[in-house]
Amino acid sequence: MQSEESVNVLGETLETCGNDPVTGFYRDGCCNTGPDDFGAHTVCAVVTDEFLAFSKARGNDLSTPRPEFGFPGLRAGDSWCLCAARWQEAFDAGCAPRVRLRATHQAALEHCALDSLKVHGTDLS
Repeated sequence: MQSEESVNVLGETLETCGNDPVTGFYRDGCCNTGPDDFGAHTVCAVVTDEFLAFSKARGNDLSTPRPEFGFPGLRAGDSWCLCAARWQEAFDAGCAPRVRLRATHQAALEHCALDSLKVHGTDLS
């Protein structure tokens, strides 16, 4: 994990994405990233049934519990750090989930346009 303070896509301090279930590549509740996070798990999304079905069809089943990995399975409404490229793929297919911008790491911008993320943002005032 990076030693410096993490920054979100709005240029602010990165907020926690989710702790029930605990998310993040480092399972710290945040969408932090580093050189060992090849999937860039940087987009804090509020998953939907439509997105979970989309992800499962693409080979990443996020809804089935995997107790051997301590993974309870996701349900609609859960916040989860998604791979930025998968979020972009879902966006292009018209089924991207909502995004918590303040909890989305700035590294997501390497794969996703800020304007696209903002259209799906849940926390803009």
